[in-house]
Amino acid sequence: MAIKNRLHRSELAVPGCNTNMLEKAPRAGADLVFLDLEDAVAPADKDQARTNVIAALNDLDWSACATSVRINGLDTHYMYRDLVDVMEQAGDKLDTILIPKVNTPEDIYLVATIMTQIEQAKGYKPVNLHVLIETAEGMANIEQIARACPQRMEAMVFGVADYAASIRARTTQIGGAIPDYGVLTGEARDSDRGFLLGDPWHFALCRLVVACRANGLRPIDGPFGAIDDPDAYVAVAKAAAALGIEGKWAIHPSQVSLANDIFTPAEKEVVRARRILEAMSEAATQGLGAVSLDGRLIDAASIRQAEVVVAQVEQIENARGL
Repeated sequence: MAIKNRLHRSELAVPGCNTNMLEKAPRAGADLVFLDLEDAVAPADKDQARTNVIAALNDLDWSACATSVRINGLDTHYMYRDLVDVMEQAGDKLDTILIPKVNTPEDIYLVATIMTQIEQAKGYKPVNLHVLIETAEGMANIEQIARACPQRMEAMVFGVADYAASIRARTTQIGGAIPDYGVLTGEARDSDRGFLLGDPWHFALCRLVVACRANGLRPIDGPFGAIDDPDAYVAVAKAAAALGIEGKWAIHPSQVSLANDIFTPAEKEVVRARRILEAMSEAATQGLGAVSLDGRLIDAASIRQAEVVVAQVEQIENARGL
């Protein structure tokens, strides 16, 4: 069974047609790099991009990050060649395959079956799956998709751009706010009424988080298109983290450090979590089921929350060799 508890704070997208970016990707500082054969590659460049990606996987040192390849969609004739060539020629260098535009569990079964046959033929260890939920149909079937292939499924990603197109949202942006999506404060007679923006992707992200956590998967937020607006990226990523999202795509290297910072627990959060565990450990020796810490009740639920924080920071420290 392949590793499923790797870090996903930052997932860097790298076009397979850009050899310069491919060469720099292993040292970009991302937890995971996915080499893209789909949307970032023009149809005329698909074959060469596939060749580039296979060479990069075999020739570069990927020891500092996990590796993934986004194949083309199952509704294209590029997909089978992507999966067969990449898996046969570099399957032993891969951590995951990223499937775009997954609509039903059957999409997972098809890809997983081909992967199993190649792994058996080549003697490779199992490669995990990342799944992109980026259509209305995929979101409607998200629970069934999350349960489709427990031995391979590692994470699900919210693909906001194609999802927006699928539900016909009135935006051409990739993630972030929609100017018209909000409410007015106060009453009609008030002179100081304000306009409060809403988060148009809140429902989709919440549903992704629940489906993932219910099935042992890692929920990841997808792209944010305004690479010249780091403040907006930070705001969107912090909101996602607050909901339980575990990491976010970086479509430009400048977004990698932002994602790593946001999805690493803050020092004060870690300190408090460790104090909670210490307080409850002491309470247990005294036969107490709950205690008060800094004026707040600490009980079994608090322990579980604290354990999640401490486990995450320990995973990060281990990855750094601290």
